[in-house]
Amino acid sequence: MAQDWSRYWRSPDRSLEAMHAHFARHVYHRHSHETYSFGVTEEGNQAFTCRGAAHTSVTGMVMAFNPDDPHDGHAADALGFTYRIIHIGPELVTGVLGDLAGRETGPPLFPRPVVRDAVLAAGLRALHTALLGGAGALRRDELLTAVVSSIVRRAATRPMRAREATSADARRIAERVRSRLQDAPLAEVTADDLAAVTGRSRFAVYRAFRAVYGMAPSDYQRLLRLRTARRLIAQGRSLSEAAAEAGFADQSHLTRWFVRCYGISPGDYRAAVPV
Repeated sequence: MAQDWSRYWRSPDRSLEAMHAHFARHVYHRHSHETYSFGVTEEGNQAFTCRGAAHTSVTGMVMAFNPDDPHDGHAADALGFTYRIIHIGPELVTGVLGDLAGRETGPPLFPRPVVRDAVLAAGLRALHTALLGGAGALRRDELLTAVVSSIVRRAATRPMRAREATSADARRIAERVRSRLQDAPLAEVTADDLAAVTGRSRFAVYRAFRAVYGMAPSDYQRLLRLRTARRLIAQGRSLSEAAAEAGFADQSHLTRWFVRCYGISPGDYRAAVPV
């Protein structure tokens, strides 16, 4: 069985990151990203749950996650899987679409987490190879425009809407809770605090948030803290400082959750900017 490995790249000046990895043992904890995330499975089979259903991405398949789409992931068999994934900020996606349309456009929604499309897979591999391979800025921008245009045209609907299966009342409750957590991600918050914010019972809050965002409020709070740590690390703060300022008990605590949710260590993330 091949050892797990990963290689990470991130842009120093905009919301664009990429990872190439092989995982046989690693199991992703349920998490989400602030970005759109587009991946292609190169070898093997990877299994994951997303939007209440189980999926398997086999060799050649494309994965498409919307911002804040909670998902997990693991190898579907002992051989593991190799994949490439690109994280693109929503502002980059809508910027590309606006340039193409000559006007402002809404953010796209990708309704299917797994897509079988050889053209999309080839485009993602080309962009990913350019990012990790040190291609010039112009080439990267050209490929980014081509990939965003292609994947939206072939796999998305527009505009991005709230899930229809969720009641308007549940969405209101969940949005109030999310706003409370986003306003102070490092604050200690209790279930009673969230109940008071919404005027509902603790159970009603938990159920509504899970229905709308696919995870418990505590899991979302941890993700906000991880995102804070990522930003601090990208700004050049030490790992221990980032851990403390993002609300983790210590650097080891941050590292455990960073690896579980992102597949790489905070140190690898810090070193991912090309020299």
